[in-house]
Parts: sequence; C-alpha cells; structure tokens
Amino acid sequence: MSLFVEQALNGLQYGMMLFLMAAGLTLVFGVMGLINLAHGSLFMIGAFACAFVAAATGHYWLGLAASLLVSAGVGALIEVGVIRKLYARDYLDQVLATFALILVFSEGTRWVFGSFPLYLNLPELLSGAVTLPGGLQYPVFRLVIILFGAAVAIGLWLLIGRTRLGIRIRAGEADREMIAALGVDIARLYTIVFALGAALAGFAGALVGSIQSVQVGMGEPVLILAFVVVVIGGIGSIKGALIGALLVGMTDTLGKALLPGLFAALGGGSGANAMAATVASMLIYILMAVVLVIRPQGLFGAKA
Repeated sequence: MSLFVEQALNGLQYGMMLFLMAAGLTLVFGVMGLINLAHGSLFMIGAFACAFVAAATGHYWLGLAASLLVSAGVGALIEVGVIRKLYARDYLDQVLATFALILVFSEGTRWVFGSFPLYLNLPELLSGAVTLPGGLQYPVFRLVIILFGAAVAIGLWLLIGRTRLGIRIRAGEADREMIAALGVDIARLYTIVFALGAALAGFAGALVGSIQSVQVGMGEPVLILAFVVVVIGGIGSIKGALIGALLVGMTDTLGKALLPGLFAALGGGSGANAMAATVASMLIYILMAVVLVIRPQGLFGAKA
C-alpha cells in the first residue's frame, strides 16, 4: 500500500507537469489551428532561463519568474515573426516551419550554454521530504508541483470562463472571422494566446529542470507525451488536457511501478522485467488508441 500511494503521488505529479505542457499546446491548436512542434523548445527555454537567472542571482524564485517571462516573450516574438505568416498556409508548412524552429533553438541554446547539463539548487523551503498520513516520506518539491498544477488549472478555468479575454479566446476558437468582423484585434489575440501557451510550457520546463537537469533537447520527449494528452483529452479543451494528463501520468507511472511485480507473480521467468518494461512503455499509447476508438474527438473534444 505504501508503494502504491507513493507511485500514485508520482503519477499525479507527472500528470500535473504534462498538463502545464499540454494546456498551452491545446490552447494554441484550438484557438489558432496551429500545429506547433516548437512547443518543446519553449519548454527547454523556460528551463534554461530558470537555471541561468537562479545561478546568477542566487534566488530560485526569481528563476521561476524568469522562466515565465522569457518563454512568454520568446513565444510572442515567434508568433509575430514566424507564426503569423503561416495561418493561411497548409498544415505541412506549419509543421516544417516549427520543426525548423526546433533546430534553431536547439543549436542556439547549445551555442550559448554549451552541451553540458545545468543543475538547479532548490531553496531550503522546497527541499527535503514531508511525512504524510501513514508515515510515508515524500519529497516536498513534488507536492509543490502538484499544487502549482492545480493552481494553474483553476487560474485557466477562471481566465477562460470568467474574463473578457476568455470570452474572446472561446469566440476565436468557435468563429475567428466573426469576432474579427465585430472589431476584435485577432492578431493581438493570437499573440496573447501564443505567449500564454509558451509561458505555461516554460514554467513546466523550469519545474522539470529542478527535479532532473536542464539540457538541450529536453523538451521533445515531453512534447510527444503532450500530444498524446491533447488527443486523449480533446483538442481545444483545457478540461480535457487536465483529465488526459492525469490519466497519462497515472497510467505511465503505475504501469512501470507495478507491472514488473505482476509479471513475476504470473511466472514470467527471467524475462519478466524486460517484458513488463516493454508493456509499460506501451500503456499510454494503448490508452490513446482505446479512447480514439470510443470517442474519435477525445474525451472532451467537440464533434466535427
């Protein structure tokens, strides 16, 4: 039971991190109709901004703030300088252009920071472990990531559902030509949406870099999982991104933790661990396939 609770918390933490990544991705795709492969690069930029500012100032919280500001600023520049020219183009052009941005940012980051990973030192407040009910010791920072994810989910719900900007974002998703005809500056709205999505990705990168390390190319594996989350939850749905991220996080974490024991108990022999690892790595894609068979538009996506 102790192992299950610990891994469930790990899955919740992993899911919240994926939600931060997928929320920006689904927001951009739902409102702007843009396939942004460079979203993982914004994840990496946020991590490097956090590591650089935290090392230069000695304050981790300033690093977190820098991850939001720098990734949002870079996102706004990308939208104005590159993305804005792609809205009327084919999806293939969007894919090629954003893939080119991946190469530019990867090589540019390697040129500035080098190829060696950077490491973040957590402040004393966020380091160590806390004792949960039942005597379980669990890292404080992983609990903080869960709280950050929940706070962002609530903030996005309030932004999209209760503010004038949220009304414009929902209207832009439904009929961009109509809101443009009603006098809404659609170009400015798109820049704000893209910058918001970039800020969420950069913030997720800073949190992940605090647990692991900050290195070039760290965003691409997370981007693949974020696309899985968006497909499961439904394109354009923040609620779907949250539910999909939690499902993916729990499925991946619990699968990798519990399947080896299950295969061994079933008499898997010497190859039980290898077989369990193979099946565990497939679980999230099996989950995605099952959801698409039942609901091709995703759990909370609108029917075409």
